[in-house]
Amino acid sequence: MSAQKIPFFSLMIATGFGSGFSPVAPGTAGALLALLMWVVGYLLLPFALLQVILAVMVLLFTALGIYTSGVMERYWGEDPSRVVVDEMVGVWIPLLVVPDGGWWYVLAAFVLFRLFDIVKPLGVRRMERFGGGVGIMMDDILAGVYSAVLLGAARFLME
Repeated sequence: MSAQKIPFFSLMIATGFGSGFSPVAPGTAGALLALLMWVVGYLLLPFALLQVILAVMVLLFTALGIYTSGVMERYWGEDPSRVVVDEMVGVWIPLLVVPDGGWWYVLAAFVLFRLFDIVKPLGVRRMERFGGGVGIMMDDILAGVYSAVLLGAARFLME
């Protein structure tokens, strides 16, 4: 299928608003965009409202990501590297547990998520077996959950 026939909405969501076209480390580019979106929200919104919006975004973009990444597989093949909506959702999950003003936690959320996404421990790789949009999204969601659990444990032990 030609690039002109790719549905624009699916292209924009699946590629993380184009960040997946980064020639170097598209997954990291998508995760950085998601982190930047959170930082802008942090600077503009009350923290409690930001976290509610973030929770809604995780749910919304999980559903949109399953659909749009499945669409993009039809054009680009199985689990294409340009599809980064999964990295966006994955990094947002540990950001749900960072404290207000906890910039070290924000950095740790990003680093832990990318580490779990790359290394794929404890069943993360198995999530890809679901196939299609679900498989694309689930490994990063689980990597995000692992990151959130570690951050939450760190907060519990340190505060």
